[in-house]
Amino acid sequence: MKKLLCLGLATVLSFSLLTGCGSSSAGSGEGKGKIVVGASTSPHAEILEVAKPLLKEKGYELEVKEFSDYVMPNTSLEDGALDANYFQHQPYLDDFNANNGTHLVSVASIHYEPLGIYAGKSSDLTQISDGATIAVPNDTTNEARALLLLETQGIIKLDPNAGLAATGKDIVENPYNIEIKEIEAAQLVRVLGDVDFAVINGNYALQGGLNVNDALAKEEADSVAAQTYANVLVVREGDEAREDIKALVEVLQSKEIADAIDEKYQGSVVSMTR
Repeated sequence: MKKLLCLGLATVLSFSLLTGCGSSSAGSGEGKGKIVVGASTSPHAEILEVAKPLLKEKGYELEVKEFSDYVMPNTSLEDGALDANYFQHQPYLDDFNANNGTHLVSVASIHYEPLGIYAGKSSDLTQISDGATIAVPNDTTNEARALLLLETQGIIKLDPNAGLAATGKDIVENPYNIEIKEIEAAQLVRVLGDVDFAVINGNYALQGGLNVNDALAKEEADSVAAQTYANVLVVREGDEAREDIKALVEVLQSKEIADAIDEKYQGSVVSMTR
């Protein structure tokens, strides 16, 4: 009899614990589903890691898939392998859609990464040697952005009609006879020892152990570039109104995320919600 009583109590306790856990989950809004987001390793995936517990409070599990290039996150989103991606700015997205026939749209601006000019074999922008080499990203929008930054430093002058499509061919004045080397963005840190200077995207600079505050020159936070090149959360066209996407946007634009960005990156990454 005592054994049966103990067994009964154990069963009741076990059931209570299970139902108690279930009530806790329901109370926190868990169980609404998973959101799969593709991202560059730094800072995007790192920011998404901070977002995970905040999204969990809203009932969503966040899975982050990291990519090391600027193509696969978009093709994977278009193909349906991802729910969203977070690695690019609007001009790059527009250019990618135009060139690849994809149907991707941005739903929120999250942060801005100042592009910086970093020292390679040379370390003084005011003492550039004749024929110096400068490496820039080889994708259309980021190359234009890099060239515009070089122009603000008086190193070159561009055809004013080139705009965000500028390439080395649009340089109309080159007093130092600069040689522009177009390099895949992810490889720029690695070639620093082979060039005089390199203009590097913020995320790849971070991955390579560089800090934009140590750059010889950078895009300023109050510049037009800060608005033009804000990094955006991207989804497939038609998914903008999904509840899970709305929850993800709310979290990524929250004060908690902005504070985390400020604390971790110290100016190398700037929240757009400040």
